[in-house]
Amino acid sequence: MRKNSVHQLTISALLIALGVLIPMIMPKIVIGPASYTLASHVPLFVAMFFSPTVAIAVALGTAFGFLMTTPLIIALRALSHIIFAVLGALYLQKHPGIVLNQKQFQWFNVVIGLIHSVCEVLVVALFSLVGTVSGTTYGGSAFVFYFVFLGIGGFIHSLIDYNIAFFVVRSLSKSFKIPVFLQAKVTS
Repeated sequence: MRKNSVHQLTISALLIALGVLIPMIMPKIVIGPASYTLASHVPLFVAMFFSPTVAIAVALGTAFGFLMTTPLIIALRALSHIIFAVLGALYLQKHPGIVLNQKQFQWFNVVIGLIHSVCEVLVVALFSLVGTVSGTTYGGSAFVFYFVFLGIGGFIHSLIDYNIAFFVVRSLSKSFKIPVFLQAKVTS
């Protein structure tokens, strides 16, 4: 048990480090408070293939990383990732065979992307109700901002990052023990 917890702690720390580094170095588009940083979700999506505990640790760690590098509203959006990360990790643990079926896995990706974008839209909407959203640079209609930039833009961003994460994890699973892939091989 101790070896497993040290292993999970190490994986979590490495993924958090990547999650903090990526927003600092990767190209990003900011239409405040919407932001799209290439591969920013990849460490969190990778964490989902290990366990819900790792997903929680990485969600909290990367939210802190965004707090250090972006306005508060973007960090709060990152904190909302804990919802889809835990749900996704739990689902992957119960249905590991999904990683062996491309069509089912892409449907899973769509569902996770929808949960992801809805959570982020809700965070920004709630933050807007309390007061002015600082860092806002978009001056158009609320519908366009919430549903196009945050909703649809966030959904597409999620789909792309999840496919990058899946490619990385699938490649790594050939050399390293990644729980969901190990379980998928056992159950197939």
